[in-house]
Amino acid sequence: MDRFKDDLGEMEAGRRSRFRPGLRVKRVKGAPGVFEMTWARDGRATFSWGDEVVPGERHVIWRRCGGHPILKDP
Repeated sequence: MDRFKDDLGEMEAGRRSRFRPGLRVKRVKGAPGVFEMTWARDGRATFSWGDEVVPGERHVIWRRCGGHPILKDP
């Protein structure tokens, strides 16, 4: 998660426009506004952006965290 937070801070500061390739952040097909991130062989999370809570900082809404099964419908 440190790499995610570092990249997010760099994006907020205007020094980066996207997450590093190693985090493999991409949109979830069929779920507008939802993204998935893979940071390990079986480490995955889905998230979306919420309204700012702290001015100038993106608000991350973590939806599901865990292994590959989190990407399947419940």
